[in-house]
Amino acid sequence: MMIEPSIDKLVEKTGGNRYVLCTVIAKRAKEIETVNRAALADQDKKAITLASEEVVAGKVKPSK
Repeated sequence: MMIEPSIDKLVEKTGGNRYVLCTVIAKRAKEIETVNRAALADQDKKAITLASEEVVAGKVKPSK
């Protein structure tokens, strides 16, 4: 179970739309896995966690 970042913080970044949140995080996680597969093996975090952290940090934004 993922505790940080919280779902409330994540939903705020997408304007309250959970569908958009899910789509943005899934797309970014796939990008992270294809580009940095070797780097992920060395880290403790999974691609979905890294993508979620990027959304909260404002590095990844939903396209309009």
